[in-house]
Amino acid sequence: MSTVISADQNPAAGATVVITHRLRENKQAEYERWLEEIAPLCKASPGHLDWHIVRPIPGLTETYTVIIRFDTEAHLREWMESPTRARLIEKVRPLLMTKDDFFISSGLDFWFTPAGAKAKVPVRWKQYLVTWSAIYPLALSVPLVVTPILQDLGIPNNRLITTLAVTGLVVFLMVYVVMPRYTRLVQRWLFR
Repeated sequence: MSTVISADQNPAAGATVVITHRLRENKQAEYERWLEEIAPLCKASPGHLDWHIVRPIPGLTETYTVIIRFDTEAHLREWMESPTRARLIEKVRPLLMTKDDFFISSGLDFWFTPAGAKAKVPVRWKQYLVTWSAIYPLALSVPLVVTPILQDLGIPNNRLITTLAVTGLVVFLMVYVVMPRYTRLVQRWLFR
């Protein structure tokens, strides 16, 4: 049976699953063919938003990490508990050294592979540097855009309202735009 760790989630906030598969020796080619079979079925599921694969780095990791985002936790669970996925997990099981481990979350932790997923996790100081280096330019630039827009809308210059709008936009950009791409860009360094 699968191992599931679930965070408290707002059903409207979207959800991410991080799946880790540790392969038996010399099974990468077969696993890659299996991914080609399961990927289009997952992507065709209601509410599917995104699919990323972090492949093993020779000499560093033996684990494939698949990160899938859905618009709601209900849609994500519908896919994860579907008969189609169950059939395909049974098919891949002989290639795996461990179970079909996964972690479901709607928070920011999907940027990095969670410890509960039994995958190689970047050291905390690297997570810190990557997050900080992404937030810093946003913290500088977003107020330059948001403040004039609020003024044009006739909203009085109020520090609480401006901060609310700025932080809301920064978090949105971090979750949906910056971090999914940035962590892919720096993944070799992040996991070294």
